[in-house]
Amino acid sequence: MSGILNRRDVTAALLADRGDLLVIGGLGAPSWDITAIGDNDLNFPLWGAMGGAAMIGLGVALAQPERRVLVVTGDGEQLMGLTALSTIGSAGATNLAIAVLDNERYGETGMQATTTATGTDLAAVAAGCGFAGAVTARAESDIDGAVDLVRNQPGPTMAVFKVNADVPEQVVPPRDGPYLVERFRTALGV
Repeated sequence: MSGILNRRDVTAALLADRGDLLVIGGLGAPSWDITAIGDNDLNFPLWGAMGGAAMIGLGVALAQPERRVLVVTGDGEQLMGLTALSTIGSAGATNLAIAVLDNERYGETGMQATTTATGTDLAAVAAGCGFAGAVTARAESDIDGAVDLVRNQPGPTMAVFKVNADVPEQVVPPRDGPYLVERFRTALGV
C-alpha cells in the first residue's frame, strides 16, 4: 500500500536549515525533488547510474569524514543497490545517512510496482546490514523523528518515507555531468 506522505514536503523537511550538508540525489525524481527545494552547489544529482546513489554517498562520506552526507533516493533505485547496504553497514561511516522516498513504484520506467509494495522492508534490510539506526515513516507524525535520525544521529542511518505515488512537476537539475562534478568538487574545496 502506497504512503500518504508528500515527497516534496518530506524533501523540504530533510533539507531545512541544511548548512553544509552534502546531498547525493538518486536517479530521477529524488534529484528533481532536491532541485525543487533549491539547487545548491553541495547537491550532486545523478543522471543515470541507477542503483549507485548509496555507494556514491559512501565514497563521499569516507572522503569527507567531517561532513554529513545525505543520500536522497527512491525505493526502486535502492532495491537495485541492495548489496550496497551490507558494504555501507560494514564500512561504518558515521556521517552517512540515506533517505528513501518510497512510493512503491519504479517511476523512471512506467510506475510499475516495486517489491516494497509487496513486503520488502528497506529499513529492516538496512538494520540487518548493521546500520546504526533505520526507521520507516508512514505518517506526518513520523517525519520529525525520521528526519532527526538521518540529519543528526551517528550513522550509517536510513529513514524510509512512505510517500504517495503522485508525480510532481519535474524541476530538473543541470544535466551536464562534468559541470556537476566540478561544481560539487569546488564546493567541497578539493
